[in-house]
Amino acid sequence: MLPNQRIRVMVVDDSIVARSLIIKGLSAHPNIEVIGYAINTWDAKRKIPQLKPDVLTLDVEMPGQSGLEFLREYIPLHPIPVVLCSSLDLRVFDALEAGAVDFVRKPMTPEQNASFITSLTQKVVTASAAKVRVSSRVTAPAADNAPPVSATTSLGNAAALNSTIIGLGASTGGTDATLEVLKRLPADIPGMVIVQHMPTGFTKMYAERLNRLCKMEVREAQNGDEIRRGVAYIAPADLQTRVVRKGSGYALSCMPGEKVSGHRPSVDALFHSMSEVVKVKMVGIIMTGMGQDGAAGLLAMRQHGAYTIGQDKDSSVVYGMPKVAFDIGAVCTQASCENISDVLIRHLKTL
Repeated sequence: MLPNQRIRVMVVDDSIVARSLIIKGLSAHPNIEVIGYAINTWDAKRKIPQLKPDVLTLDVEMPGQSGLEFLREYIPLHPIPVVLCSSLDLRVFDALEAGAVDFVRKPMTPEQNASFITSLTQKVVTASAAKVRVSSRVTAPAADNAPPVSATTSLGNAAALNSTIIGLGASTGGTDATLEVLKRLPADIPGMVIVQHMPTGFTKMYAERLNRLCKMEVREAQNGDEIRRGVAYIAPADLQTRVVRKGSGYALSCMPGEKVSGHRPSVDALFHSMSEVVKVKMVGIIMTGMGQDGAAGLLAMRQHGAYTIGQDKDSSVVYGMPKVAFDIGAVCTQASCENISDVLIRHLKTL
């Protein structure tokens, strides 16, 4: 897309109220042009070749063919950036796995309309520059859909592994990229703390999804949780999550607070807290996402002795956060989301 070219958007939603809200809201942005709408996925498939949109906004639940079914059928053959507009629905994660770039939670009340449009507009702009990736779990035969067996079934009993802490941060494209990493890791992985930018209400469902698909325990973090080996903690939406000292160990602080680097939870808030208080071995991982949240914090971690990994450009949906981190010298090594687990395991085996 040329620098001054407006982003051409098609709105796909069966609700006239939702369509009107989205069309009016997006049209107010000077760099976005809403070129048309579709009332269902069949209508969308007919109009897309004619209108050639740069980005689709897509409702997940529609009569006839759902947004999820549309993504699974259409996106592998016709990759186009899609931003989901969803209620609190677990299937949004299946839709992201099927190739959608990001999602926004639909407003529950008229008072939430303005914040919904602000968030949707930001995500449409991000999606226009995103790389569409479809998970191998979607395209592989059904028999191959189970998570792959890791090259190692156990990391062993090295004392350092019991106290090591791993921090991971991601944004756009991160829900599926993080799954690609975690599903390849053994059950006895050192304690992990994960910040994924996500709307309120979805982090608990995301943690439950990962818990079903991965070998380690995955849970939504709660304030005061002690960081334990074999557990991955997902930072709750709209709370800042930081690592704090608790006796001879470490715990999580999940509290309201100002946004950091434009986000709550913030990857920078997590990484900076680790650089300041963690005195044991630590690892920082920064993955796909727009902007620079996490880059400065990762640099601080590296300067305090952490081993740091950045997702590479080719496998990133949006090579923003990991690029900034790499450019400022915060990254020890880069790897694809499929290979980050191997890089991490190799490092942990040296501890």
